[in-house]
Amino acid sequence: MAAVNVQTTPTASRALAARDQGLRPGEQLLLGMAGLGVFFGLWSLLAVLGWVPARFLPAPWSVAQTFVALLQEPFAGHVLPTHVASSIGRFLLGWALAVAVGVPLGLLMGWFRWLDEIVSPLFDALRFIPPIAWVPFAVLWFGTGPLGPTLVIFAGAFPPCVINAYRGARLADRRLVEAALTLGARPRHILLEVLLPACLPSLVAGLRISAGLGWQSLVGAELIIVSSGVGYLIVQAQSNLATAVVLSGMIAIGLVGFVLDTILRGVERRVVRGWGRT
Repeated sequence: MAAVNVQTTPTASRALAARDQGLRPGEQLLLGMAGLGVFFGLWSLLAVLGWVPARFLPAPWSVAQTFVALLQEPFAGHVLPTHVASSIGRFLLGWALAVAVGVPLGLLMGWFRWLDEIVSPLFDALRFIPPIAWVPFAVLWFGTGPLGPTLVIFAGAFPPCVINAYRGARLADRRLVEAALTLGARPRHILLEVLLPACLPSLVAGLRISAGLGWQSLVGAELIIVSSGVGYLIVQAQSNLATAVVLSGMIAIGLVGFVLDTILRGVERRVVRGWGRT
């Protein structure tokens, strides 16, 4: 493709520079609060005007009262913190398994061309299957035990681990690999001491994406017959037409997901900053 020379005016250059500088933390906070204010304002307006029946969309203050009550009063057998703890436990098990299998597999596929040719057709077919589609097989294979939800969460979290590890291995600086080979390094040492450090930013980004997808798969995983968990809480509340409880469960899922993403985003920022100094 032929190169195209584009000349920008001083005004456009200043605008681009201002955009690239980003926003200060205080400005980001204010904009975020403004967005939340608009959202809850519209929600409250719908509740006050009665345009949507309360049994379908309770007012924000009703949901807040229900959320606080669920912290102390059991619903579907447990209080909300117990449901959240059960969901986090299932998520961590499925996500850890996805990371333990997906990252090494992606690195090996990026290093060994023959393994890439063997695994890629099957992987490319399976990764487009929604995690919720694995629920019937999880019930048939594992019943109501903990491995059923683990399979569904694994199905959501596994592909990003493989893809980002593979991408990081393929885009690693070949000069480092060649230098290691020249010094007589074995494949195991190249994988662990050359490719793995070189693709850390891509790996951490993949972990963040996989955590998000795995947590989103949680509700589908807990559609399996379980006795606790936020997804179980939501399903039971829907059966009892307790819309405020459903929304409280959704809020709990969103809050936990936000915390997980914030932690991994901080790790990603530190890894990228440290990787840039090397």
